[in-house]
Amino acid sequence: MKNPINHLTRSPLLPRPFALPFGLIPTAAHSRVLVTLLNRIFTPELADGELDFLEGRVMRVDVVDARLSYLITLMDGKLQAADKRSPHDLSIEGSIYDFLLLATRREDADTLFFNRRLRLGGDTELGLYVKNFLDALELDGRLGPVLKVLDGATSIIARIPELKLPLGKPKPVENSY
Repeated sequence: MKNPINHLTRSPLLPRPFALPFGLIPTAAHSRVLVTLLNRIFTPELADGELDFLEGRVMRVDVVDARLSYLITLMDGKLQAADKRSPHDLSIEGSIYDFLLLATRREDADTLFFNRRLRLGGDTELGLYVKNFLDALELDGRLGPVLKVLDGATSIIARIPELKLPLGKPKPVENSY
C-alpha cells in the first residue's frame, strides 16, 4: 500500500546544507562509487548479459537537488565510470526524492516520466532499454534491508517542506575534476 502522501503532487528537494557537500566531490569519484555498488547489485544480470545494451554507450544521471552527476557505461561486461570527455547517449534527470520513489518502487518509471518528475534526454530507445531493465528487476530478496533504509529516507524527504531548487543544475561534467 502506498504512503498516504501523494508522491506526485509533492516535489520536496534536498535542503541546501545537505546538498552542498555532494557538490564538492568530483563527478568521477561519485561515478566510480556508484558503478562499484551497481556491479555488486547487478552481478546476475551482468553475467546474463541483461545490461549489454549499455556496451559502449554513456548514460548520464543527474540528481539535481543533490548536485550529483553520474556517467556510466558498460565495458567488458562491467559497469564503468565513463570518461568526462565522452559525450553521453542518454541523460536522466530528477531529484533525489524522485529517484528514491523509483528505487523503492513507490512509483514506477512510466509514471515518473509521464509526470515529468524524471526527465529523459538523448537516445530514447536506450532510455526504453534502461526503463524496461529497471521495471523487470526483482531486488527485494537481494536488497531487503537496504530497501528498508531507502524507504525510510524517502519518507523523511517527503516531509521536507517544498523548496525551490536550491543550487540549480548539477555542476557540468566538464568542470568536475
